Amino acid sequence: MSSGSMVRVDAAGRRRSPATTPGYLAGRAPHNKGMRYPPDPPRAEEIVLVMRQAGHDRHGLRVRALIAVLWRGGLRISEALALNETDIDDRRGSLLMRHGKGDKRREAGMDEFGFEQLAAWLAHRVSLPPGPLFCVIDGPTRGRRWSATAARRELRKLAVDAGVRRRFAPHQLRHAPPSSSRAKESRSTSSSASSGIPTWAPPAPIFRGSIPVRSSTLSAHAASRPSPPPPG
Repeated sequence: MSSGSMVRVDAAGRRRSPATTPGYLAGRAPHNKGMRYPPDPPRAEEIVLVMRQAGHDRHGLRVRALIAVLWRGGLRISEALALNETDIDDRRGSLLMRHGKGDKRREAGMDEFGFEQLAAWLAHRVSLPPGPLFCVIDGPTRGRRWSATAARRELRKLAVDAGVRRRFAPHQLRHAPPSSSRAKESRSTSSSASSGIPTWAPPAPIFRGSIPVRSSTLSAHAASRPSPPPPG
């Protein structure tokens, strides 16, 4: 049997696409060549809609925790998926990136809202094999690192189902504002009690411990900090 007619499978036994073989796309121009995507990050209320659409099962909690890390922690998708369970420090409010951009080690702060979403996912994560924080849930590869391609596909699908009519990419979440004027006007305590996610955007991140933060980042978050929801 020639090498071209061999059936290639991945670790889970699924058939691999020929596009994964080296040199398959050699000489072909990428489909998005010359295209430019405007800096149009989603609004706070759109991110909350996608988080509600994810639901409360294990898969939904994993997506909600990933969105919280990207949005409230400002991590890149590669940094978020490379996190281990031991890289989370709730006491100091920090996330440890061992291999960030440029293979540099750094820490990032995250607020209480982000750690609440992480805690809900961690309650289910302990039943899976130890390893990456965001891992595969089902199948023979359960416990292994969740791929960026699968995470992007899941976010796109949830955004479409939630009715978000703009590009919903992981990198845009780290540039999304923590709140917006529309989110302030649409505060509601009844919906937050049913879904676990408030309609108003959570406060700006509070950096605890000795995590260095640029003053420009703090001022940008502080300028858009919403008022707390009304009591009762």
